[in-house]
Amino acid sequence: MADQNKNSPVAHRPASADIAAFVDAARKAPAPVGDRGRLIFALDATMSRQATWDLAQNLQARMFQAAAGLGGLDIQLVYFRGFSECRASSFVSGGQGLAALMAKIDVRGGTTQIGKVLAHARNEARRAKIGALVYIGDAMEESLDGLLATAGELALAGLKAFMFQEGEDAHAARAFQEIARLTGGAYGAFNAGAAHRLEALLRAAAAYAAGGKAGLEAQAVKDEAARLLLRQMR
Repeated sequence: MADQNKNSPVAHRPASADIAAFVDAARKAPAPVGDRGRLIFALDATMSRQATWDLAQNLQARMFQAAAGLGGLDIQLVYFRGFSECRASSFVSGGQGLAALMAKIDVRGGTTQIGKVLAHARNEARRAKIGALVYIGDAMEESLDGLLATAGELALAGLKAFMFQEGEDAHAARAFQEIARLTGGAYGAFNAGAAHRLEALLRAAAAYAAGGKAGLEAQAVKDEAARLLLRQMR
């Protein structure tokens, strides 16, 4: 997670205004419908993530499209930024609802809070079935032992983590790969600007969340990213 680019200052609304807008968008988002797959979509919203946050916002509707033929998908947005802010929406049932939530959030400086994301996902999975956790980030600044302990709890709750890394930070790669391995999920990497790669990874994860391994296998017939994830999963 890089520091803010001093040559490109970003004007931010007060955090309280962002939070109020996020809560308001959550109230207006389409509610879940029937017995559909559920996916937790978690993103690092610290300063280095601006380009990827924008990319994910543009691509998020592809997850709903990939899941449409498999019974549909409800998605919960989780994000962190700053040094203590980590928030989760309700589950929403359509791309417009998720896009509205993401539009209310801008990135801010801070440190990673992956442990909070994993703990939240574990708690959600203990309450009701979650098809998958998708996490997008580029760094890891926490205790690896702590993260892996929580990843083990995810595995016990039956929730697989799909950890998608932007860039080539070796420390983050090791952490993401181990979290994915412990949960029986999968790891994928993409470079900045590689919209097609992230899109393929998101579609594959959504296919799994909505249709289980059979859904991912169907996606793998036409998608190399799905085959990559499938080869890693157990």
